[in-house]
Amino acid sequence: MLFINTRPQERSQALSLALLQAGHQVLELPLLELTPTAYSLQLQQLYQNLPFCQVIVVVSPAAADVGMQYLQQSGISLNDLRQLQWIAVGQTTAEHLKHYSISSQVPKLETSEGMLELDVFRQFNDLHSVAFWRGEGGRQFMMQNLHQQGIKVLNFILYERSCPTQSIHDFSKVAAQIIQYGNQVLVPITSEASWSNWLDLCQNQQSVLQLCHYLVLGERLYQLIHGYKIQHQAKFQVSKIEYLKPEVILQYIAELQGKL
Repeated sequence: MLFINTRPQERSQALSLALLQAGHQVLELPLLELTPTAYSLQLQQLYQNLPFCQVIVVVSPAAADVGMQYLQQSGISLNDLRQLQWIAVGQTTAEHLKHYSISSQVPKLETSEGMLELDVFRQFNDLHSVAFWRGEGGRQFMMQNLHQQGIKVLNFILYERSCPTQSIHDFSKVAAQIIQYGNQVLVPITSEASWSNWLDLCQNQQSVLQLCHYLVLGERLYQLIHGYKIQHQAKFQVSKIEYLKPEVILQYIAELQGKL
């Protein structure tokens, strides 16, 4: 079985190593590259309002690092934010925040839906303002949900997401490998942006799109890709996963191989 590791390069190593050690074939093809946005007057104004927020949602390690860099540049100190509740989308992001002596909550399910299940959103009756440290295009569902509840959202766009040039260059070789393996190829899809980039890569390689089995993170993204499959009468397989931890992926592969 061939596993296409689509995680950003800085977050792919642990998963690739675990799969290789278990005897699986792995090809790395990052579908997202993160580039910090320039510090702007708009960001400066958002940082000035940050001490008046109640919650900061940090969506990725990159958001943590860029957000802290720009926090220092803004002249706002962590002491100014001592009353805020920090939320990290996943454990890796929480570890990054620890480097700055910040303790954060992490949802059981590392998705927007999982975050909305946290007590701070379900039981905080006087919640009125939430800040998001995020990338362009990310976490729209969660922000819209909070906005519909009348909660003010401070939208910090700290980086842009694009398909890496190297992945575009490498795709023809990866496609050849996928065709060679037939229908025994697993591709994790973790966001709408990564799915969109994958579709763009496969635009002239529809056989590659159809051969893969997609492991999709979270219910909402699963429904989006399942809807695409129905709309386009596609033949690919799609399964929902709740975690991207190496042990979870390895267990899923073992179960899948047992059915073959």
